[in-house]
Amino acid sequence: MTAPEPHPIPAGYAFRAPTLDDVEAVAEVHLADQRAGGAEPTLDASFIRQVWSRRGFDLATDAWVVTDEVGTIVAYGQVHPDEPGTVGSWGVVHPDHRGLGIGSALFDRIEARASAILAGVPTPRFRHSIDAFDSAAAAMAGARGLRPIRHHWHMQIELDRRIELGPLPPGIEIGGIDPEADLPAIHGILESAFAGDPFDHPEPFELWTEQMKRSPSHDPTLWLLARDGGLPVGVLIASDRDDDGWVDWLAVLDTHRGRGLGTALLRRSFAAFAARGRRRALLNVDAENVTGATAVYERVGMRAVFRWDLWER
Repeated sequence: MTAPEPHPIPAGYAFRAPTLDDVEAVAEVHLADQRAGGAEPTLDASFIRQVWSRRGFDLATDAWVVTDEVGTIVAYGQVHPDEPGTVGSWGVVHPDHRGLGIGSALFDRIEARASAILAGVPTPRFRHSIDAFDSAAAAMAGARGLRPIRHHWHMQIELDRRIELGPLPPGIEIGGIDPEADLPAIHGILESAFAGDPFDHPEPFELWTEQMKRSPSHDPTLWLLARDGGLPVGVLIASDRDDDGWVDWLAVLDTHRGRGLGTALLRRSFAAFAARGRRRALLNVDAENVTGATAVYERVGMRAVFRWDLWER
């Protein structure tokens, strides 16, 4: 992958590496971007902390902020290694500072760092996430040889009413987890449920458990495990982020799909979030999920509030 000639940063603006103290300012750029696009904001400071906690991610080399002449952060970009041979990235410019060339200069740095990470990889893949409403960013990505390959939704449900748990499927029990003893079974369910998905699948067990535990929102008391005669058959992994609850993973074995198990797990998760005083529950889903997940989420009262696309070269 060869990066184009670098674009100059506009006069009065400067690049620097972000620090942990910048998390709120970076989040504010994202919030402003979502509001300008007419989306209901979902990417807040808790999301940024989550991203920055990822194993292998280094703020000093893998991320940039752009500041204006008084030092205010007006743009952010980052790269991160994904699966072997693949680098993911994203970036955002505050709506009040667009059209000046900041996005192009930021994309140059993203591509250069991605090239360095992928050096020597026989078949490198470069991926970039773009808000679905950001036509300028989409045009920039297309001009650089990327194409859209996946479409994602953030879906949410407001927790301002009583959550009806509903009945459990016959023979099914749902409860909490043992944060150590149950991890192999949970990982096994995830591996089985996402075996055919080339994008959404858990890392190998040791790496997966390490990443789970290093997350700032890691809270196994919110995880739910469904059992059939004592055998684990479904799991919901959730996290508590500021005012919101997030469903991070929902997986049911093929043998137990179509029986309402996913719905039962979701409703019990929503009730747990509501009991903590959270105002809404959210999740990220592939809009073209082959298991029909989006229909399940809609049936339990969730709606799409933010859309983003994954581009690849």
